[in-house]
Amino acid sequence: MPYILKTRVDPVNYKEATQKIIEWAEKGENRYVCAATVHMVMEAFDSEEFCQVVNNADLVTADGMPLVWMLRLLGHKHQKRCCGPELILWVNEAAAEKGIPVGFYGSTPEVLQDLKKNLLQKFPKLKIVYMYSPPFRPLLPEEEKQVIKEINQSGARILFVGLGCPKQERWMARHRGKIRAVMLGVGAAFDFHAGYKPIAPKWMQNLGLEWLFRLCCEPRRLWRRYLYHNPRFLYYAFQQIIFKKQFI
Repeated sequence: MPYILKTRVDPVNYKEATQKIIEWAEKGENRYVCAATVHMVMEAFDSEEFCQVVNNADLVTADGMPLVWMLRLLGHKHQKRCCGPELILWVNEAAAEKGIPVGFYGSTPEVLQDLKKNLLQKFPKLKIVYMYSPPFRPLLPEEEKQVIKEINQSGARILFVGLGCPKQERWMARHRGKIRAVMLGVGAAFDFHAGYKPIAPKWMQNLGLEWLFRLCCEPRRLWRRYLYHNPRFLYYAFQQIIFKKQFI
């Protein structure tokens, strides 16, 4: 299995990832899926604890184009992107066809309502059985137990988690074995598909410039993430590819 710096990234495409998720969901299995970006790889590089969270996931897709290019250089020549905002559409379409109930955890009540409306317009047969916008603070133990109970009682077999990296990955890891669903960490996908944030043009995505588009849209929130992590990623990626340095 290929590793980019310290992070395992599985060389799968949208179809393969969706098939795995649907198979797990149909069996009622508890799994979690990460969509890896440069940000996530560097968070894992800097934190051994978070590195284990990501590497212990059941599936880690290549969300960012720099990771796709790295996988190609590591021998997976036909690797393509498999990003959270697009994967959420693939999985919901398949879930609608199969009658698999889905749920959404994260963001704000307004975003969730508009997300639900937009997804049902795309996939009228989609069964959305759970939606919850958690408070912007850690849940109390009693609240945490209630959330787990409500998710399981809802019957959701796929739970999309939109808390942002690295919070959502830690949340999924913490709930492994507690929630009877496949959990997918999808970052800002809720905001994109609810119409609250613009999606980068395809040409910018294909050139690996989605980070620049998002930085221009939200400079105060994202400047440190991109201007701190991206140059460091390039430095260490160069060492891995050119000098065959291993970081694990």
